[in-house]
Amino acid sequence: MNPFELIKTSPFSKARLGKLTTDHGVIHTPIFMPVGTAASVKGVSPRDLEELKAEIILANTYHLYLRPGTSLIAKAGGIHRFMNWNHPVLTDSGGFQVWSLKELRKIKENGVEFRSHLDGSKHFFSPESVMKAQREIGADIIMAFDECTPFPSTEKEAEHSLNYTLRWTESAMKYLAENPPLHPYRQFFFGIIQGGMHIPLRKRAIEAIKELNPDGYALGGLSVGEPAELMYKIADACTDTLPKDRARYVMGVGTPWNLLELIGRGIDMFDCVMPTRNARNGMLFTSEGVLRYKGGRYSQMFDRAPDPNCNCYTCRNFSIAYLRHLHHSKEILAFTLASIHNLHFYLNLMQQAKDHLAADTFEPWAKEQIVRLQQEVCGDEGS
Repeated sequence: MNPFELIKTSPFSKARLGKLTTDHGVIHTPIFMPVGTAASVKGVSPRDLEELKAEIILANTYHLYLRPGTSLIAKAGGIHRFMNWNHPVLTDSGGFQVWSLKELRKIKENGVEFRSHLDGSKHFFSPESVMKAQREIGADIIMAFDECTPFPSTEKEAEHSLNYTLRWTESAMKYLAENPPLHPYRQFFFGIIQGGMHIPLRKRAIEAIKELNPDGYALGGLSVGEPAELMYKIADACTDTLPKDRARYVMGVGTPWNLLELIGRGIDMFDCVMPTRNARNGMLFTSEGVLRYKGGRYSQMFDRAPDPNCNCYTCRNFSIAYLRHLHHSKEILAFTLASIHNLHFYLNLMQQAKDHLAADTFEPWAKEQIVRLQQEVCGDEGS
């Protein structure tokens, strides 16, 4: 069963409205997925996420495999019961994390040998073992184990890397066909399109993975240091070829303006650590642009919300002066309140995008937002 239903495509661009139906709920696209790497979105509780109307979150196989162990999560009844989140979950395969280890990994024909970043212990990920781990975790959407192509890379290097991903995807799907879910609900499998910044390789990857008929497609190997315009170009070329009746996911992206640009190019799903990471580092995304709330000029703004146009819990109840005080005092509440705001901003932006798509006004609205959201509300002087 294909979990994705395409509801509408804009008459003016490739932007789409759709929905993904899972046994833990319906996901309305375009959608942003808060990142809960270790079965926890940093700084916020599942109750906060429900109040933010998050429809799906992302967790990571590599981190959960190392700690607490995927077999333990299976004993708990799967990730939903383990973390008390009764809504959809997607698990990344850990391919990107293993790739990022660089000096701690060795790629082999049938997988990757690596050392844990926690204690240096040696481990091996194969396509089959990663599928087994994701069966144990029990996410609603699980990802292929891939070899992330670095930037820059020559066409020959990218092709060598892509060949691993294609072979491993086929092995992963064979394992899934022979080993049904461990938990009493469906799991859907997304293949990952690699190929670096080489459009012919990307198109070759799409055609090869189409033959395997996965439930959805993800674009990997983007946001790895390439210019934003090149990322948009690759995504644009891929959505010209990807099946229209499957969900499309760009992994690990990005800023609010990145998301709007990519929605216009036909992408449905996104995840990124940026909302919570930047919140912890003193940056908020707001309706007026980027706000660096540590600035000394905010120390006496007792009557100003971080974003006057926002109705999140943080902006309804606290001043920017208080948020700045918490941050400089290193109070954990600062990270929670800032993260709540940034996640609300991303999720609300996706809802606005859906509303404008439904009204056929997405393109002019998105164009205006892309300019406004990149502005700096003010510098960080006097912090």
